[in-house]
Amino acid sequence: MNNNTSSRQPLYAHLSMFAACAIWGLMAPLGKDAMTHGLDGPSMVFIRVAGGALLFWTASLFVKREHVPLKHVLTFAGAAVFGIVCNQCGYTIGLSLTSPINASIVTTSMPIFAMLLAALILKEPITSKKVLGVMLGCSGALMLILTSVSHASDKVGDIRGDLCCLGAQFSYALYLSLFNKFIRKYSIFTVNKWMFLWATIILLPLAGPHTLSVVSNPLSTKTLLETAYVVLFGTFIGYILVIKAQKILRPTVVASYNYVQPLVAVVVSVLTGLGVLKWTHGLAVILVFAGVTLVTKSRSRRDDEKKLLSQELEN
Repeated sequence: MNNNTSSRQPLYAHLSMFAACAIWGLMAPLGKDAMTHGLDGPSMVFIRVAGGALLFWTASLFVKREHVPLKHVLTFAGAAVFGIVCNQCGYTIGLSLTSPINASIVTTSMPIFAMLLAALILKEPITSKKVLGVMLGCSGALMLILTSVSHASDKVGDIRGDLCCLGAQFSYALYLSLFNKFIRKYSIFTVNKWMFLWATIILLPLAGPHTLSVVSNPLSTKTLLETAYVVLFGTFIGYILVIKAQKILRPTVVASYNYVQPLVAVVVSVLTGLGVLKWTHGLAVILVFAGVTLVTKSRSRRDDEKKLLSQELEN
């Protein structure tokens, strides 16, 4: 029975990663529609963050409790700034301005930012593959931005929204570079309950009163259901699924699932009329995907260390 369970773990991890990216892909058009009919960017961010805090703290009551020293509680505050506040503010407000298609394509650029920051902060090696990957990825992002400048439409793209979404990916990549080793010390529920709590505290004076004024107006059932999807599935369940998958799958495999998100977002956005697919989107997708693939498949510092250790053992 144990052997069967072990053999099924990779399958469960792949299914979890696919489900998480599909959930996030669907979240783009649903969140966009909710912010078109009643909510706006700041109110959606606050509802998502506060809702996530409530769900993760509630879930933490049913799992084994971990002791977190005060200094680590404060460290979670710093992680929350980059991993949640800046990331979700940038993405959600960007989504409210640009098209769901552009927002979902831009999210796949995160591994490129992660590579650049890893080279600067963690001293990861710069290879020709990584350089070419960054150039291709930047070309794709630039094509999206230029398309947005020429159209300035929330169905085709808006440069303000595209840049906000790019900033969100940079913020999350910075979070991974600075806090990745730290957050691995704790379970998924401990990490998220503290990060979402700090994010709620930080956003409360900035977006709390505004959100109350927005939700005081009657919202349609459709908008409420779309918002509930963003909080429950796009935040709570999505975060759980992806972190569980990351514990089993290699980073390169995890990164490859980034491609699922824009595919789902494109199909749903076009079918619902929330986005317009142009040939420039297709070319941008190819460039960004090719760039991410080259970056994630290039050698890392760990690979160099293993190679050096193997050579020393042979000698």
